[in-house]
Amino acid sequence: MDAIKVETLIKVQQLRDQFDNLEKHTQWGIDFVEKYTKFVKERSEIELNYARQIRNLSKKYQPKKKEEDENKYTWCRAFYSTLNELNDYAGQHEVIAENMTSQIIADLTRYAQDVKTERKSHFHDGRKAQQQVEASWKQLESCKRKFERDCKEADRAQQHFEKMDADINVTKADVEKARQQAQMRHQMASDSKNEYSSYLQKFNQEQNEHYFTIIPNIFQKIQAMEEKRIERMGESLKTFAEVDRQILPIIGKCLDGMTQVAESIEPKNDSSQVIESYKSGFEPPGDVEFEDYGQAMKRTVSETSLNNSRSDNKAERTSKGKSKTLWPFIKKNKGSNPEDFSHLPPEQRRKKLQAKIDDINKDIQKEMDQRDALTKMKEVYIKNPQMGDPNSVDPRLGEIANNIEKLQAEAQKFEGWLAEVEGRMPVKSDPPRRTSVLYETQNNTPPTTNNNNCAQDRESSPDGSYTEEQSSEVQSKVQPETAESGDEFDDPDEEMLPTIGTCKAIYPFEGHNEGTIAVTEGELLYVIEEDKGDGWTRVRRNEEEEGYVPTSYVEVFLDSNAKELFSWTRVYLSEDS
Repeated sequence: MDAIKVETLIKVQQLRDQFDNLEKHTQWGIDFVEKYTKFVKERSEIELNYARQIRNLSKKYQPKKKEEDENKYTWCRAFYSTLNELNDYAGQHEVIAENMTSQIIADLTRYAQDVKTERKSHFHDGRKAQQQVEASWKQLESCKRKFERDCKEADRAQQHFEKMDADINVTKADVEKARQQAQMRHQMASDSKNEYSSYLQKFNQEQNEHYFTIIPNIFQKIQAMEEKRIERMGESLKTFAEVDRQILPIIGKCLDGMTQVAESIEPKNDSSQVIESYKSGFEPPGDVEFEDYGQAMKRTVSETSLNNSRSDNKAERTSKGKSKTLWPFIKKNKGSNPEDFSHLPPEQRRKKLQAKIDDINKDIQKEMDQRDALTKMKEVYIKNPQMGDPNSVDPRLGEIANNIEKLQAEAQKFEGWLAEVEGRMPVKSDPPRRTSVLYETQNNTPPTTNNNNCAQDRESSPDGSYTEEQSSEVQSKVQPETAESGDEFDDPDEEMLPTIGTCKAIYPFEGHNEGTIAVTEGELLYVIEEDKGDGWTRVRRNEEEEGYVPTSYVEVFLDSNAKELFSWTRVYLSEDS
């Protein structure tokens, strides 16, 4: 240990004349610490900004409330889970910034201030010791110059005395005076010599102590300070790396989580979800029959066979009409959706209604739980009146009873609509066929009147909405006539209205309401009464079948030739009968 100290002392002594250079070097070292601190601070700001941007990105792509249905798909859930993992990933970068701030920046900032103070103290001591040596040197030089001057004066006094003593013309008194002057000068020179010698010895001792004791001790302290600064720099660099290393396991877990959710994606399950979500419940349309436009309209069957086959054809046409609702070609309703979800296909409507019923039942259960709790509270109040007034619970119980009654009524309403949908859901059977009956033989009977419930009396329009009010208008038109003259379609002798044109059905129409007629897509019909502003056009299929269809469901061609053609057909049929 002593040998190491001696070696260090020797090395330090080698820099005893480099005081100014050491001062510059140590200042540069402190500046480097501050520079590194600034570097870490900027790195910390970058980490914070990066974490903030990652969080904002994750928040930007988080699902909105209206997109909650996306959670049923595994690839959507995987993406949203990735966003959550990415949010945690951003949090780890915030941890990096926090640890760098607390473990490096704050520590180095305090240390830089401390080392500045320590350096200032050391170099102040060094400059003070240097000033003392310089002052001693100046004092030594002053003593030296005084000794030199006194010696010269003594020599001159001695020479003057010798000159006076040799001169015979000088009086004895003058010689004595010169002799005394020379002796005094010699004494002054001797005193200056002694003073110079004494101070020289003192200066050499101080200089030796300065260069071999004071300055080495100061330099050793500066060396220790510098080595400690370098060591702290190394520790900070190590901490810089360790801060990143500490969060690597958590970042690895975040990345593993992203990988796991990516591997959990199930394409087949997602495609099945799409089918389950969008299946309408309709059967596909049947084959289109060949329409022979070259065959003239004529009666080919007897009156008996005509009457027997009308009821069968009527039932067949009704079933065809019911199965010809082609939802892919029906326009969506751009307005507000109806409460009964009637704008949706049957299968989707059933799911929506069932979900609505489940929500209402949950609300009913909550109300019932509150009612039970309040009832128990009232019983406690009755047994212990000091705990509260039993009558204070009655208003709330009455309110809950009203809420339960309203919710039950609403549930019953939706259950009715659900029963309607489930009753209308098609059953797999032979595929229906599209037909056009303008050129078929008149062997059909008029459709029977359908008296359905309120929800079943609605008919679909091309925009996806229902025309319950329009159906009421039609009923108001048809019912008075029925009351006065019976069923106008059942009396073959009643005079028929003349045709004013033809029309082609561009959408299928089921015609459940009284006074309406079922048509199939592409079917050609006669027009016997134009739309009077109520959205309905009166058409005739043959001599026995006529009724109202939505104007938006047909394309009307007003043609006088069509009127003549129908008149000819009516005369032909009357003569044949």
